[in-house]
Amino acid sequence: MSTPREPTGHELERMSRSELVELGGSLDGVQVVSDEPAHGSDTPDRERRSRRLVTLLLVLSLLCAAGFVWAYLFWPTGYVPPGAPGHTAYLLYTPLIGLTFFGAVGALGVALVVYVRRFYPDEVAVQHLERGPSPEKDRFTAAATFAEAGAHTGFGRRTMIRRLGLTGFGVIGIMGGLVAVGGLVRNPWRQGTDAALWTTGWKPTGDEPVFLRVAAGDPREIVKVRPEDLEPASILTVVPFRESERDDVEKNHDAEMAPDNPVVLIRLPAGTHVTNPPGREDLHHGDYYAFSKVCTHLGCPAALYDTQLQVILCPCHQSEFRITEGARPVFGPAARPLPQLPITVDADGYFVARSDFLDPVGPSFWEMRRGSR
Repeated sequence: MSTPREPTGHELERMSRSELVELGGSLDGVQVVSDEPAHGSDTPDRERRSRRLVTLLLVLSLLCAAGFVWAYLFWPTGYVPPGAPGHTAYLLYTPLIGLTFFGAVGALGVALVVYVRRFYPDEVAVQHLERGPSPEKDRFTAAATFAEAGAHTGFGRRTMIRRLGLTGFGVIGIMGGLVAVGGLVRNPWRQGTDAALWTTGWKPTGDEPVFLRVAAGDPREIVKVRPEDLEPASILTVVPFRESERDDVEKNHDAEMAPDNPVVLIRLPAGTHVTNPPGREDLHHGDYYAFSKVCTHLGCPAALYDTQLQVILCPCHQSEFRITEGARPVFGPAARPLPQLPITVDADGYFVARSDFLDPVGPSFWEMRRGSR
């Protein structure tokens, strides 16, 4: 029995698409078990309804994508207190971002599912798998098979659906890029030594004292802290406050919401032995110590106080910081101590910050050694 002659490259180029598809199936050992036509395009009416549904979903996806981009770039995000004009718009920002993003991705996904179910034929094929590189004829036959599939499913001739679908994928990609790059547009070092990664809201401005204020969750509730407000072996979360901003609800809100402002104020039990790091013996006030609440591992809130071991625990990844040794890490993945806030008490008996943190707050970054003070 003679072996079939292999077609030459010139002969392959002259073969029609259907001939190449048939040749490719025989060469690949593909056997079509069943081939049922698409149920959504077997009649003109069904095809028209299916096409309209897919088009509607793609248009909805593009509208939602446009809404997401517009809201992300132009919707007001500044804090507005309850009862003030614009408070409702402030509350709607996050839901609007979420709904438009979900609508863009969801509608596009549903459109793809509907298109496949309505227009793709129900074909079942079995192929014998062989190992090894693909010969030249396989490249031609594979390309023809893809083209045949496009023609068979109608994707090539349904121009509007094809263009809307491709545009939808492109817009979704732009949305993902916008989210990824949006936070990198601002230059974090534009202000030099006063850049955001070097400083926090505790940095003094002029001669005005920065008080330790209870983080109550209400920007209109101002409670400054005195030493007698804490019992021994207790902890309190505080944020910066300036008397000049007492009636400024927005600034007081921003002071609570800023990720690098929260501080845990701790009163150690009387007689607790403390070993302060060299050069930082006077950052505390008696038995009162103040440390950043932001874990130096990944930025979780480190605010669980173990009064027996005198450690602060971060619940996210179980990093532990020894309070009596400058909040140095003694367990877990954190690699550096919690930055300590220098504190004292003013003439009226209120806690105030003597300066900003001596080290940058939060997880480490490339320039941290240069920015440490």
